[in-house]
Amino acid sequence: MSFRGYRRQDGSVGTRNYVGIISTVSCANDVAWWISQEVKGSVPFVHGQGCGQTQPDRDQVTRTLISLGWNPNLAGVLIVSLGCEAVLADQIADGIAKSDKPVEMVVIQKIGGAKAAVARGASLAQAMVTKASKLRREEFADSELVLGVKCGASDTTSGLAANPAAGATCDLLIDNGGTCIFGETTEFIGTEHILTRRAVTHQVAEK
Repeated sequence: MSFRGYRRQDGSVGTRNYVGIISTVSCANDVAWWISQEVKGSVPFVHGQGCGQTQPDRDQVTRTLISLGWNPNLAGVLIVSLGCEAVLADQIADGIAKSDKPVEMVVIQKIGGAKAAVARGASLAQAMVTKASKLRREEFADSELVLGVKCGASDTTSGLAANPAAGATCDLLIDNGGTCIFGETTEFIGTEHILTRRAVTHQVAEK
């Protein structure tokens, strides 16, 4: 089996070719949304963190946003910063740039406000989208695919249909050398004994 995707500079393979608009702090969320609305082919990533946090929490936000920027479904990243947040926008941009994908940044307070930030951000994002549009899908083995699964909402059909279907999909991918990642471990409740039996080592099962 195989799939068609995009090889990134760090060697990973994505199935999408978006430009990510990443807000560094909740105060910049609206501007990130507005920029994305102006640029087809971009996706906004906003959150409620980035300021008023202890250092360990700020470090976690920084690591999370850097990792988000490394996602192989993103061909490039625009960082949207307010300018006075606790997390360091430059640190996030530098961390993402180590993936060798294009990274740009707009700082709302430095550029003169939201309107100017949207105009500049849209221009930067559009340039990255244009460059990304020249990339073409290639054929890759399933072993190159990493699939993340997450509970979007639970109802009475989850245990009967949705969860088994997601599990069967993961089994099929893993059997072909791919990788599946659970994004919400509370979904393991009631199935711990099944998953521990399938762990690759005893140490993994104990986790």
